[in-house]
Amino acid sequence: MDMLIWIGAAISMSGVLGLAWCVIYVMKLRRAQLDDDTLRSKMQRAVVINFAALAVSTLGLMLVIVGIFLN
Repeated sequence: MDMLIWIGAAISMSGVLGLAWCVIYVMKLRRAQLDDDTLRSKMQRAVVINFAALAVSTLGLMLVIVGIFLN
């Protein structure tokens, strides 16, 4: 069951890296000073990736918890 904990931690870390990527991406968009329509369309992409990264991180944490309970 230790492998389940490590796999869950790795999945969770990949989700956290996705969240960090979203933060960096949005900061770059803000500095670019784009017009409202372009900024809105690019921010929609960031929101979708943000939700996906959050879901991946949550699933990883679930695996960690299951691994701890089964250990």
